Amino acid sequence: MARTRSAGYEDQREMILAHAAHLFARRGYPATSMNQVAEACGLSKATLYHYYRDKYSLLVSIADSHVSRLQALVSEVAAQDLPPEQQMRELIRRILIEYADAQDAHRVLTEDVKFLEAEDRERVIGKEREVVAGFARAVGMMHPELRQALLATPLTMLLFGMINWMFTWMKADGELGYDAMAPIVADLFLGGLRAVQPPDKPSGAAALAPI
Repeated sequence: MARTRSAGYEDQREMILAHAAHLFARRGYPATSMNQVAEACGLSKATLYHYYRDKYSLLVSIADSHVSRLQALVSEVAAQDLPPEQQMRELIRRILIEYADAQDAHRVLTEDVKFLEAEDRERVIGKEREVVAGFARAVGMMHPELRQALLATPLTMLLFGMINWMFTWMKADGELGYDAMAPIVADLFLGGLRAVQPPDKPSGAAALAPI
């Protein structure tokens, strides 16, 4: 008879991943030990190994689960069958909201994917490509001439160049949150600086870090 898992098993795994992602994001994957993860989680090392067999399995889970959520949200937005520009705005909004609660995982995905073994790295990168492809399709739907000129994907990469590194300057005590920044990013991408509309009021959670 198969052993059943406790009701809180998945919650415990998610808690461990959150602490591990925070440590990897702050210290770097190579410099973080399982002892440090266990201490951050308030668990014994033996208990930690009950959930994850080693540090590498933590890295795989963090990167794969984060990019899988991004992949899922792109599919969800596409399934709504929105008009092209509204679809792009919704894609930008959804991905920024996802980033707001996953800054550590996002940093791990962008900086530590190089430590994945070839098979795992290709799987994660493949999912990243599908996310980019979903945005590129939205660009092509708005402007077929850009798709025909093979510019939809390069323009999508420019968009991700804006949003992928927002965590480096967004501050928790700032005047603008990710939800307020989403339409600003969309305005800038779709219409340039002249199209940007300031938000009605600060929503909290994003100021510019000192340069």
